[in-house]
Amino acid sequence: QVQLVESGGGLVQAGGSLRLSCAASGRTFSSYAMGWFRQAPGKEREFVAAMSGSGGITYYADSVKGRFTISRDKAKNTVYLQMNSLKPEDTAVYYCAADSVISYSRWSRGGMAYWGTGTLVTVSS
Repeated sequence: QVQLVESGGGLVQAGGSLRLSCAASGRTFSSYAMGWFRQAPGKEREFVAAMSGSGGITYYADSVKGRFTISRDKAKNTVYLQMNSLKPEDTAVYYCAADSVISYSRWSRGGMAYWGTGTLVTVSS
């Protein structure tokens, strides 16, 4: 059974940092693209960042470029999202996702093959 389990969410003040982790189990995701989405209260889920299986391709939403960094540890089957300079508008449930395809058009649409259950990030002003 494939599982993606997020951790690392919490409450942080504006300007602070958090690092999210997503541990994958049930299969090896080394060749899969992995990434992050988020859903703020009352809003639709939106793409945040993605990384190819090789790590050579990364995509970021414009709203997080320069502040968030995605990385992965293939040996641990884990993907990370380092979030710096957090803003109140970053408050959301953050979801990990995985898919066999790495393309911006696919990831921006959000129809990924595997999803985690989410971790809440709250940024106070």
